[in-house]
Amino acid sequence: MKRNFQKKESGGVNMTPMIDVVFQMIIFFVCTAQLEKEMFSEFIRLADSPNAPEMAGEKDPRTITIEVDADGRTTIGGTRLTAPKLKNLLVKVVADYGVHGPSIPILIRADAAARHARVKTVMDVCAGAGLYKIAFVAVKDAAEGRVGRTSESRRSNVE
Repeated sequence: MKRNFQKKESGGVNMTPMIDVVFQMIIFFVCTAQLEKEMFSEFIRLADSPNAPEMAGEKDPRTITIEVDADGRTTIGGTRLTAPKLKNLLVKVVADYGVHGPSIPILIRADAAARHARVKTVMDVCAGAGLYKIAFVAVKDAAEGRVGRTSESRRSNVE
C-alpha cells in the first residue's frame, strides 16, 4: 500500500483568530480597570497617616471595601447600606465562605471628616458578623496621596 502525499504550499499561519483574541483581551482589561476605579467614591478625602506602615503584597480577592463618607453614610461599591443591612450582608458572606469566612479582609475607607462613632459602628458590625481582619485606608504622604498611594493601618482584633 503506497500512499501518495501531496505537499501543500501554505502562505503562512492565519493570524486573524490570534488578533481577535488579543483585541478581546485588551477590551476586557480596559473595562475591568474602569469598573475597579468606579468602585470607590472620589468624594472621600482620606485621613493622613504619615507614620503608618505601607502595605505591600498582593490584595486578597475576597477583600471587602466599606466606605464611610463625611456625612456618615456607609456604602459598598456605591450601594448605600444601613447597619442592619450591612450586618446581614457580611453574615451571609461569612457563611458562604464557611471555615475561611472569618479570615475575609475588610478595608474601611473613611473620610477624614467622618465622625468616629460612624466608623466604630462599621467596626462593631464587622465584629458582630465574625470578621476580625480589619484595616483602614489612609494617605501615607500628602504629596503622594494625590496620585493614589495609600497605606493601611491594621487592627487585628476587634471586640
